[in-house]
Amino acid sequence: MKTCVHALAFGAVLALGVPIMSLSAQAADPAAGTWELNVAKSTFSPGPAPKSLTRTFEVNGTDVKYSAKGVDAAGKPTLMEYTAKYDGKDYPVAGSPDFDTISLKQVDPATSVATLKKSGKLVQTTTRVVSKDGKTLTLTVKGKNAKGQAVNNVMVFDKQ
Repeated sequence: MKTCVHALAFGAVLALGVPIMSLSAQAADPAAGTWELNVAKSTFSPGPAPKSLTRTFEVNGTDVKYSAKGVDAAGKPTLMEYTAKYDGKDYPVAGSPDFDTISLKQVDPATSVATLKKSGKLVQTTTRVVSKDGKTLTLTVKGKNAKGQAVNNVMVFDKQ
């Protein structure tokens, strides 16, 4: 009976999305690690695609530290960074012309949704999905960029 109660309690905690501190960062967030953009498998509207992009997710307790370092289509270096939690609150973003805050929500262990705002106004949403084998991360981005153009990107990343 005691085991059944523990199993039910554990299931309830997972269903509510409350982080379990005893789980490793990798188990708690399969996106943790370094990911390289696979330009050939990705689509960018509007384009052009960046020449390269490396995303790094570090999980420390409930904090997610993110950085995206790359080279844009014109050959200029890019860097975007933030530290946030999966709590739906807005956190500052540095280095993006399109948005200045992000809020994160975990849908399930492999899926999260980011709401991106510029000056308090919703501009983009991003759905992040990690494949079952943990080797592919797909970002689907919808909204508007800083130029007011419709954005509909599907970015595919390979685990490094």
